Parts: sequence; C-alpha cells; structure tokens
Amino acid sequence: MTSLLAAFFASFVATLLIIRFKHVHGHFSGDHDLTGPQKFHTGSVPRIGGISIAIGVLAATLVHLQANPAPAFEITLLLCAIPTFAIGLTEDLTKTVSVRTRLLFTALAAGLAAHYLGAQIPRLDIPGIDYVLSIPLIAIVFTVFAITGLSNAYNIIDGFNGLSSMVGIITLLGLAYVSFIVGDTLISYLSLMMASSIMGFFIWNYPRGLIFLGDGGAYLIGFWIALLSVLLVARHTQISPWFALLINAYPILETLFTIYRRKIHQGKSPGQPDGIHFHTLIYRRILNPTSAKNKNDWFSANAKTAPYLWLLSSIAVVPAMLWWQSTPILVTAAVVFVISYVWIYKKVVSFRTPDGCTHTDQTIGE
Repeated sequence: MTSLLAAFFASFVATLLIIRFKHVHGHFSGDHDLTGPQKFHTGSVPRIGGISIAIGVLAATLVHLQANPAPAFEITLLLCAIPTFAIGLTEDLTKTVSVRTRLLFTALAAGLAAHYLGAQIPRLDIPGIDYVLSIPLIAIVFTVFAITGLSNAYNIIDGFNGLSSMVGIITLLGLAYVSFIVGDTLISYLSLMMASSIMGFFIWNYPRGLIFLGDGGAYLIGFWIALLSVLLVARHTQISPWFALLINAYPILETLFTIYRRKIHQGKSPGQPDGIHFHTLIYRRILNPTSAKNKNDWFSANAKTAPYLWLLSSIAVVPAMLWWQSTPILVTAAVVFVISYVWIYKKVVSFRTPDGCTHTDQTIGE
C-alpha cells in the first residue's frame, strides 16, 4: 500500500510542477500545433505527462526496494520499458520522430521483455495456431508484434482529455482483479502501481486538460498493460489467452479499424493521421464543440467525449473479468464487441449533428 501511495503522490506532484513551470519548458514541451486533424485544444499545453507517470512508477519501485531488497522482476520490467518510453518522450520534445522509428524502439523493448521476463504468448486456444506458437522463435516474434501493436494502440486512442489514461486505469484494474483471483500478487501489484501513477496524472489532465499524456506516456502505459496481459496468461494456464485480447479489445479494435480505414478505404498510409477516429466522431457528431457554453464550461465537449469511450471499453473489460477461464464465452464476447463497435461507428457517422446536418460515411472519408 505504501508503494501505491508513493506512485500516486509522486506522479501527482510531478504533474503539478510540470504545469506550474510550463513557462520555463513550454517552448519545447508544449503542443503548439492547433491545426492538425486530431487537435482539439485551443492553446499550447505541455505534452510530457509521461514523465509524471514514469516518476510515479520509479518512486513506487524505490519504496518497494526498501522492504524487498531484491525486486529483480520489477527492476527488469522498468529497464525493458525504457526504449519505448524514451522514444515516445523524444517525439514529445522534438516532434520529429517517425511512427516507424517509435515502433522499432517499442519492438526492441518487447523483445527485451520476451527474453528477460519470459513474456511470450504460449497459445491462442486455436488448433494449428497453438502448434505453431509452440516453436519458441515464432512465439517470441508474435509476442513482440502484439506488445508493439498494443503500445501503439494507446497512442492512437489518446485524443481527448482523460481518454487513454482512464481506459488504461480500467484495464489495469481488470488485470489486478484477475491476477488477485489466481493468486498472482506480483502482477496484481504491478497493475495497481501503474494505475496509481496514472491517477496522479489523470487528476490534472481531466477534465480541464492542463497537461497531455504525450507519446511517452501513451507508449509507456500501452507497453506496461500489454506486457502484464501476456505475462498473466503465460504464468497461469487456467486463464484463457482470449482474456488478454478481450480486456484490451477497445484499443486493439480501434487500431485495426484505423489501419483498414486509412489503407483500404482511403488509400492512405496507416501512419498518416486523420480526424475520423471513433472518439473524434463522437466529439463532432454527438457533442457540440462550437457551443459557447462548451467553450467556457469545465466539462466542455472535449471532456464529455472520453466517458463514452470509457463505457465502450468497459463493455469488453467486464466480461473478460467475469469469464477469464472460458475461451468459448470470451470468443463470443469478442465477436459481440466487434459487431457492436462497427454498428455504433456507422450510427455515429450518420448521426444528425447539432446544426441539423446529417453526414454520410463518404463525407467523413473525404
């Protein structure tokens, strides 16, 4: 408990200091681009919230080190996470790091975790596929791909105040619950430690958006969650591998749908940003971002967007927590979630906006 409190307060204070002294570092830490397709803030905001979360995790580790002189697993995990956090933070400060480079560094971090922590996806409960995954090299490559993809997914959904960070907290609480049920106190502790660190940042990020998570924070959260999801399944054979997929269903599906939309539907590069993510459509179609009331309200259209996606994420997380042992139920829940996601997306695309206009999918694609 002491470590968790240390994680929260260290992150909370670090975030406060970053905001308080933004006039000192804002020229290189601020998000000055207000015109991009995924930009919905009206002034320069520090986008280095990932530093606060990293400080929170480090503080918890140091406190835990006093009670347990040799927490080798925890320290190794932190070291493995350095490449993905560092490259994300570099992008936050320089705005010049390509998506490919960020993915390569994240894959490096995933490879280190697979080697030194034994983080490998051993099975999918699919005949034939499980035989292929029994080959160590293939299992490692698949694991690196999965961890890298989910790490990037958290960066993709990081579009509005509190969205990515709270989805991360919800998922981490789900991981903590299941790991507690199976008696894995280590994974439960690591889940709650990261959740506490994120919460210290979240208080300042939501609803006012005084600081942004940034690529460093998003990649760190996504990497941590992906790694714990893989480790939990690998360490406990009674947990279905589909638990790891379903509990992360929202960011995974948002990423896959983004790739399909950009590559197939629009003929663009999957790495090229656009303004038609699920969360963006909710902001533009269901809420009213141009309202004078929203511009001055604490809970502006920006802040009102995230709860819709928190609920959507919970629709996948809750059944994952309830039926973590049953592959058939989890597969069914995953199919239902995919169908629901696509159906809701199409409904939101054609939703009648506050100005009375109805937009079609073709209009959105342009």
